[in-house]
Amino acid sequence: MAHLTNCIEMMDEGIGRVSQIIPQMPAAEARLCRLMLMVGASLEGELEFKLKPHKLNHSEFLTLMILYSRPDGSSTPGELCEYASQGATNMTRIANALVKRGLITRGASEEDRRRVLIRITPAGRRFVQKMLPPMFPRVATMFADFSDGDKRNLSRLLRKLAHNLDQLSEAAHP
Repeated sequence: MAHLTNCIEMMDEGIGRVSQIIPQMPAAEARLCRLMLMVGASLEGELEFKLKPHKLNHSEFLTLMILYSRPDGSSTPGELCEYASQGATNMTRIANALVKRGLITRGASEEDRRRVLIRITPAGRRFVQKMLPPMFPRVATMFADFSDGDKRNLSRLLRKLAHNLDQLSEAAHP
């Protein structure tokens, strides 16, 4: 498997050649888009590697983390679909897998019996508390050469990009 830095070099060369052929190509923006996709795929691979021993995939982990982070440990299937960027069918599969493992429950809301509520169980909370700390050192290593200012700037810039993507999406789907 090629190292990410080698792939980035190839990408830079490729975009350089394409921009010579098509001068109006926004090379800097294309480079940034491709770089984020490559880094994102690598981050996803790293996360999947850390989740595999726990028999979790990324979407299951994210769903569990959303519930863990909620003040009351619960959410609706619709909210989970939105926050985890999953469709209803896949969220049903995710919930079924987590219910089967005893990490979450699914039932009617006490306030409105027609509304389904998904809640993390005490076993789910213990699972997260046991699983997360061993992941911290690798995350710290990913950002080892980043100053606090670097991390703030990267966060600010990614949020700015997310806002622009939202605007683009809203314009395409009014």
